[in-house]
Amino acid sequence: GPILERGAGSVVWDITGKAYLDFNSGQMCSALGHNHPRIVAAIQEACQKLIHASSSLLNVNEVRLAETLAATVPAPLQKSFFLLSGSDANEAALAVAKKYTGRYEVASPHTSFHGLSESARAVTFTGWHQGYGPYAPGTYGMLAPYCYRCPVQHTFPQCEFACLKASFELLDAECAAPPAAVITEPLFSAGGVIEPPVGWLPALKRMCEARGTLLVLDEAQTGLAKLGTMWAFEREGVIPDVLTISKHFGGGVTISAVVTSAEIEAAVAERGFVFMHSHTSDPLACGAGLASLELILEEKLWERAAKLGEYWQGHLRRLAEGHELIGDVRGRGLIQGIELVWDRARKTPAFEAGPQIAQVCLERGLLCSVRRGGSVLRFVPPFTTTESQFDRAAEILEQALQRVRS
Repeated sequence: GPILERGAGSVVWDITGKAYLDFNSGQMCSALGHNHPRIVAAIQEACQKLIHASSSLLNVNEVRLAETLAATVPAPLQKSFFLLSGSDANEAALAVAKKYTGRYEVASPHTSFHGLSESARAVTFTGWHQGYGPYAPGTYGMLAPYCYRCPVQHTFPQCEFACLKASFELLDAECAAPPAAVITEPLFSAGGVIEPPVGWLPALKRMCEARGTLLVLDEAQTGLAKLGTMWAFEREGVIPDVLTISKHFGGGVTISAVVTSAEIEAAVAERGFVFMHSHTSDPLACGAGLASLELILEEKLWERAAKLGEYWQGHLRRLAEGHELIGDVRGRGLIQGIELVWDRARKTPAFEAGPQIAQVCLERGLLCSVRRGGSVLRFVPPFTTTESQFDRAAEILEQALQRVRS
């Protein structure tokens, strides 16, 4: 692949000067656009004032970021602390759940991605899981609501969430006690852009509450306006017990957060909870996070995400009408995907097609991701993407589809 040298907005350039439309948003961390001036200014200010500070002491940017974040999330979410990555945040969130409940077992849907550190990989089941064990005891998979390929061969809504009911029946039988936590994404991004059907998340929340199990929502890829609402969980009004955020939270700078209620925070603090690194809550990262959060709120970027997502999905649906290789178009806002099949009736996965299409797109100046073993293409364009850039991306994708199908 290319060796990248610079970027601006929705475009990156390699060392030969070739430009690419970045429909990956880097590693999804540049969703605000590469080198956004507000983020650059925040980094420059931190470099002039205070880059790093002791994790045992508060700093101004950390406090301001915590205050702004608390005003952004719904009650009872209020307390937060800041780490480095999504993996960090998810490990910490599960540690909070274990400390709060006094239990140790956790579960996650089988299309989930929560990171590749040891504890996060243990609950990452969509890939990158095999060959790294043994994992710590007490991690379980659940059936994900993958309606296009239902794991229990049912049809929504007649199924009445059979996948969820079966998963909890197994967890109730297997676990030594009710799980400390269930961690899930509101939309399974790395798992293949799989959107749970309406009602699944509220049903999951009710089942967790019935067992005293904390619901942890990993909004690394779905939060901060990406799907057309500030938080993906807002669509159905499900408020998690613990929320994790990362990815474009720092506008391209590494920072993540764990957010929970004052009641949970007080309980785990009393029990001696500790989770930190040398660079926890660094002023530079918190400054970038604050600039990112203020930008999203001031410009109401969730409205832009909804508009751009509708425009891009229109292109994808038009391409699906002309190319039977596209079996399904799905996603919301700025996370969109197409599932590739050799036969629409049988839904035979076109595993070979995805890498070939992505390669042609790369050659012609469009970056996207291949998921689910090659049968899904994922598109995560930055908020800065223009309609003309979406039009150009659709042209490139259509050329790639035509070449591979022929």
